[in-house]
Amino acid sequence: MKKTHWKKSDGKVFSAIEGELKRQREGLEMIPSENYPSLAVMRACGSVVMNKYSEGYPGKRYYGGAEFVDRIENLAIERAKKLFGTSHANVQGYSGSPANMAAYFALAEPGDKILGLHLFSGGHLTHGWKVNFSAKFYSANSYSVGEDGLVNYDSLEKVAKEVRPKIIFSGSTAYPRIWDYKRVGEIARSVGAYYVSDISHEAGLVAAKLIESPAGHADVITTTSHKTLRGPRGAIILCNGNPSEPLKPPKEKTRENIPTLIDRAVFPGLQGGPHNNTTAGIAVALGEALRPDFKRYARQIVRNSKALAGTLIDGGLDLVTGGTDNHLMLIDLRKKEFSGKDFENALEVAGITANKNTVPGDARPPYVTSGVRLGTPALTTRGMREKEMEEIGEIISEIGKNPSRARAQRERVRKLAGKFPLYPEL
Repeated sequence: MKKTHWKKSDGKVFSAIEGELKRQREGLEMIPSENYPSLAVMRACGSVVMNKYSEGYPGKRYYGGAEFVDRIENLAIERAKKLFGTSHANVQGYSGSPANMAAYFALAEPGDKILGLHLFSGGHLTHGWKVNFSAKFYSANSYSVGEDGLVNYDSLEKVAKEVRPKIIFSGSTAYPRIWDYKRVGEIARSVGAYYVSDISHEAGLVAAKLIESPAGHADVITTTSHKTLRGPRGAIILCNGNPSEPLKPPKEKTRENIPTLIDRAVFPGLQGGPHNNTTAGIAVALGEALRPDFKRYARQIVRNSKALAGTLIDGGLDLVTGGTDNHLMLIDLRKKEFSGKDFENALEVAGITANKNTVPGDARPPYVTSGVRLGTPALTTRGMREKEMEEIGEIISEIGKNPSRARAQRERVRKLAGKFPLYPEL
């Protein structure tokens, strides 16, 4: 659709979208869970396949006319299996939280005990936080990081033996180190629990083989498709085994039945028709992730992250765990007079988009926090490298010394962003 036609159709919405494009172009997106998908991904998401209803799975739909959406979904499934090393993939999840909910539905019953990383230790809402469905429908328990900010697997094992949960979750929203998937899998099996590895943040690094896949260790792997994987906002659920006829659910919740349990949990358990346009975008993104240049991109994400972390530390800011091994880092502001919310707002004045986040032992509430989370995936997509990370680190460090100086950095940020054009075709 041409811009002129769109503008005439709804000028208010068009104006807001144009404003958002301008904001992204002139600023620095540093929220670790955000990225810039390719134009090919965006075109797939805005294509005519969004018009098609297709409840069910390829070859077994409740609606006719599914020839081409079947082809698209099968492509996404095969590419996901190849990238992550599993024998089964479900690509219909609407997003990460519904995907995790599907894992619960597949493996546990309401009231069963679950075990996940505490929110203040970097864990995710759906891993058992008190205001989330995962704590309302299940008996939620948590493990925490140590004083060094790292997961202590001996402590995790001790908690698991005390709790005897039905499901153990690994994964986080603000953990700057690499998970030991093998160890968590061993702990889960030792207490008779299923192991769900949520790799939503590190999925692109796993796909690029920078991090070993949890396949073979985890019973179920869940991931979003829009963070380091650089796709649309959707989800993928992975596991091993061969699904039975989707319309005939297994009688027992066993490891052999997990593929069918997952498929049945997604549809008809939780969702209706899949968003075929998102599935198409996922298929395109997974195809891109299979190319050699994606591995180079993923390696640069980590290089950039380490360069940024080092500059922040040199600039006088504290980082949880003292650095990073992946795409993100967490600034610890507990020694500062201002909160994570204050620092987030100051960075936004300068044109840097980050997000406040709890830190281990945080005394402030989740809406205020004592930390700020930063990441490099989106900046790396724009073509920035270590040199730019050092400059950005200097800007952030300067604001960290005195947030009132943020506005003085705005032109510097705009000038830097302008050197790396975003979506020039739009």
